[in-house]
Amino acid sequence: MGWLCCFLGFLVLAARLPLDAARRFHDVLGYERPPAYMREHHQLHGWSSDENDWNEKLYPVWKRGDERWKNSWKGGRVQAVLTSDSPALVGSNITFVVNLVFPRCQKEDASGNIVYEKNCRNETGLSAEPYVYNWTAWSEDDDWENDSHQSHHHVFPDGRPFPHHHGWRKWNFVYVFHTLGQYFQKLGRCSVRVSMNTANVTVGPQVMEVAVYRRHGRAYVPIAQVKDVYVVTDQIPVFVTMTQKNDRNSSDETFLKGLPIMFDVLIHDPSHFLNESTINYKWSFGDNTGLFVSSNHTQNHTYVLNGTFSLNLTVQATVPGPCPPPSPRPPRPTPSIGPAGDSLLELSEIPGEDCQIYRYGYFRATITIVEGILEVNIIQKTDVLMPMPQPDSSLIDFVVTCQGTIPTEVCTVISDPTCQVAQDPVCDPVDMDETCLLTVRRAFSGSGTYCVNLTLSDDASLALTSTLISVPGRDPGSALRIAKGALISIGCLALFVTVIALLVYKKHKEYKPIKNSAGNVVKRQGLNIFLDRAKAVFLLPENQEKDPLLKNPPGVL
Repeated sequence: MGWLCCFLGFLVLAARLPLDAARRFHDVLGYERPPAYMREHHQLHGWSSDENDWNEKLYPVWKRGDERWKNSWKGGRVQAVLTSDSPALVGSNITFVVNLVFPRCQKEDASGNIVYEKNCRNETGLSAEPYVYNWTAWSEDDDWENDSHQSHHHVFPDGRPFPHHHGWRKWNFVYVFHTLGQYFQKLGRCSVRVSMNTANVTVGPQVMEVAVYRRHGRAYVPIAQVKDVYVVTDQIPVFVTMTQKNDRNSSDETFLKGLPIMFDVLIHDPSHFLNESTINYKWSFGDNTGLFVSSNHTQNHTYVLNGTFSLNLTVQATVPGPCPPPSPRPPRPTPSIGPAGDSLLELSEIPGEDCQIYRYGYFRATITIVEGILEVNIIQKTDVLMPMPQPDSSLIDFVVTCQGTIPTEVCTVISDPTCQVAQDPVCDPVDMDETCLLTVRRAFSGSGTYCVNLTLSDDASLALTSTLISVPGRDPGSALRIAKGALISIGCLALFVTVIALLVYKKHKEYKPIKNSAGNVVKRQGLNIFLDRAKAVFLLPENQEKDPLLKNPPGVL
């Protein structure tokens, strides 16, 4: 009896050997097997069940930590980056993108080959080889160029042949996407994009896994594995941006009393699933102003009281779709004249007509309303007279007034007339009483037109005003003209003195001294006499004797 049990066990083991020898997609890609209830769903359009066989001879399978991963790519490891436009509204399309990141100094060229970047230095220095993988040369050596021959190695892991579309020979990577017990195969280059409809996807977070293989002669080598979480939801993904004039920081959800807040609704719908829908926005601002319903995605609202308020938004989308088949009804006798209403009702239940599906999205926020600077104005501009004028600078006083709370800081930015090329801001603390009136003095270097931005701020608000000013030019020749005028005046005075001196000299030159005076003495003293007389004219008091006879030198009679 024991030998019979052993024989039966051998038969069972032999029967299982073919099953164990065949590796399936879920054995290769099912790193995290989903629960059974998640695998029981409708078929994804264009995807296949992961119960299919995997061609391990053509596409080898390596476990995590296998030493062969270190040599799967020349020059290092390739990283695969998986992203998606999740979350996706159920019924819409979700798109996944895989980008390959090669080791440093490597890139994909226009022919699909992997080449070394020129003048790029990696860990081993500059490479003398132009190619990392020259797949174009490989294809010339095998039957890739022969369209009439279908090669057995131009197939996906499940045996399906590659699509022969334009440029397919330049695509040397095989991507296998796997989610919810199904897989999708794609031939591509260093970046691929795959879209999937979510009509039959279970609502909630799901996992997408991707395995990447590179072509290696007549086989394929695994180079990267990656996975990411995506979300399918039955609620419209909604986000609201809130902006307000003079609000210093819109991200803190603190705004100012008395100024309108703009609310802008952003719906995350990258596949444009809701393009044909009618969308309504229902607002409740939490300040007892009632319910506002609008078809516009923007809304303005002004809070007139300080405090904390609860903002609630409901977005309703009416999505057109096919009507479900009508439920069977028992036959009824046909009267000679039936009511028109029954005929119309029966027509509306004919399959194929458009029905309406409602989808909703919700947004909630807590808003704090405080006092702030509401407005700022420049009411006067005055040139400042400097005791020592500088030819290359000017001072201007700006008289500024504001409404609302008292600011704590004033900043000035001076820029070109277009208000684009700005200098560094100059900020000063503000110390004022309950009246918001202050004078700001700023220096301007050189003449021209300037754009002046003045901002007054406190902890919650920041108010801005701008003005254009024209600084008159100082004539660079004015100082020279002043100097010339001074020199001319001095010259005129010198000429006047010279003329007077000549007249005096001429007058006294005609005087002849007494004959018995020694001629040589008179000649020797003549110049001294002239100078003495000139000094007497300009320097001696008016009542002093001016008779030239009294001024003869001693010894002269």
